[in-house]
Amino acid sequence: MTVELISVGTELLLGNIVNTNAAFLAEKCADLGLSCYYQSVVGDNEERLTAVLKAAMGRSDIIILSGGLGPTEDDLTKEAAAKVMGRELCMHEPSRKRIEDFFRKRNMEATENNWKQAMMPKGAIVVENENGTAPGVILEEDGKKVILLPGPPNELIPMFEKSIMPYLSGEDSTIYSQTVKICGVGESKAETMVKDLIDGQTNPTIAPYAKNCEVHFRVTAKAANEKEARKLLKPVVKELKSRFENHVYTTDADTTLEKAVVDLLAANKLTVSTVESCTGGMLAARIINVPGVSDVYKSGYITYSNKAKRKILGVKKGVLEKKGAVSEEVAKEMAKGAALISKAEVAVAVTGIAGPGGGTEEKPVGLVYIACSVCGKVTVKKYNFSGNRAKIRETTVSSALILMRQCILEYYSEVTFGKKLDGNAGRQK
Repeated sequence: MTVELISVGTELLLGNIVNTNAAFLAEKCADLGLSCYYQSVVGDNEERLTAVLKAAMGRSDIIILSGGLGPTEDDLTKEAAAKVMGRELCMHEPSRKRIEDFFRKRNMEATENNWKQAMMPKGAIVVENENGTAPGVILEEDGKKVILLPGPPNELIPMFEKSIMPYLSGEDSTIYSQTVKICGVGESKAETMVKDLIDGQTNPTIAPYAKNCEVHFRVTAKAANEKEARKLLKPVVKELKSRFENHVYTTDADTTLEKAVVDLLAANKLTVSTVESCTGGMLAARIINVPGVSDVYKSGYITYSNKAKRKILGVKKGVLEKKGAVSEEVAKEMAKGAALISKAEVAVAVTGIAGPGGGTEEKPVGLVYIACSVCGKVTVKKYNFSGNRAKIRETTVSSALILMRQCILEYYSEVTFGKKLDGNAGRQK
């Protein structure tokens, strides 16, 4: 089934507030196995809101509107929905009573416009709001479902999780999702590798999401209960793991790439140090963001200048002069130097041109070298990234984590003659 999201509020159009409701609802609808092809933001104008709602009803099975259920004159969502669906607005006494109780408990007096929130389209399913005065509304007609939710996130989120999710999933069924996260494979290639699975699956469904240097596949199944849903997921997740092999770093939605790398280090009793030039500490910060990282992280160095590279890491002056700071040779010496002075089993070095200036025809902006030393074996990779300065630096950090993980897996695969790495860390659950 398809779902469409309509966010109501002129303040959203003006950028006065960030539309976190749409992000929340989109994610939850994906968890429910619903396909979302359209999202809209419309101001507090009944004519435009009516037009957007009519268009949505013509192409989607479920329409979820958030915002515009307040007591003021510019709160028009309910009125527009009633108009589009030909429903008369009538006083809903239970809602009126709840509004009275809400104000009485706070020693406040409801004003006349508060009763506007108790007016409901005829035949509507009214959803109780435990955190505010605006009830939710569900309207059903000709197989379509129109759901109206209050705008404040502290009202919308609990209402959706407690009442709307069970309604949409059906009381006799359960929705269960699992995320397969891969790294080191580009988005287009990853999708090509599983296109037959995506096209051929209706339950479970497979939805790809591109991240920075990663691709996530959300696999969602619907069944009578969670046990049956998990059973449906199992062969699909197994097939994804088979196709992507060691590029799968986790099937846990909460595990980040940096956590998978830290877990990989910890499971094999390895320590790591980082040395950075163009990223200026961003790689270290991302690794250190993982709880418990003190067990594996030894030290970090920011050697932005050539002098720092020589004095701290022992990079040879001749190499810097002949090859330049952004080169395979310097990246290799940076990693070897960091490993030597920190006595860490793993050392990762990055050097590059983040821009916007500093590039040449021979060495353009976006040129980056990343080196990884694992127990003395050094691997260097050359990258040509695009984007602005921030994007290049962020992509460099993600690529460094991916290279680190890849080098650790490859090193231990070689020294153990093909045996799996201890703990199979980084491919949890």
